[in-house]
Amino acid sequence: MNHLAMKNIVLGISASIAAYKAADLCSKLTQLDHQVHVVMTPNATEFITPLTLQALCGNPVLVHLSDEKNGHIGHIELADNADLLLIAPASANCIAGLAQGLAQDSLGSTYLATKAPVVIAPAMNGKMWEHPATQRNVELLKQDGCHFLGPESTGRLACGYEGAGRLLDTQVMIDELHKWL
Repeated sequence: MNHLAMKNIVLGISASIAAYKAADLCSKLTQLDHQVHVVMTPNATEFITPLTLQALCGNPVLVHLSDEKNGHIGHIELADNADLLLIAPASANCIAGLAQGLAQDSLGSTYLATKAPVVIAPAMNGKMWEHPATQRNVELLKQDGCHFLGPESTGRLACGYEGAGRLLDTQVMIDELHKWL
């Protein structure tokens, strides 16, 4: 049973091998009766297709700003109507772009336009996660009011290393999201 009222969640997906987990996250949020709208970076489509996510959430997936037609500015509408912007997975590149305020793609543009709470779930190689530049960017985003979920502090990474950097388990993320919903 859903303990939360239906919310409008914008799920942002960046280019990470963990993007496949976004399908499970999208499905679970939809099953909890949330309205889920997906925004992907173009490079994220190399890891999971927009069609998969559209089938799971029942809404069109925004990838390219150039797809916004007939005066319809989809990223602004998504940003205005969001109760929560959840970026999962957030790659090091995505985190850097958000921290610097870059609107280089539909996800960055949606982030800059929203007044909704922002929750970021990082996923990357442990060395990338621990790099001082990434940690500076995380601190900048926290100063801007963003909340972070993860990454896991230990575990096997896609690159074969063991350590920090894994995307949190989807159910753990959903349980933690109760704080922001």
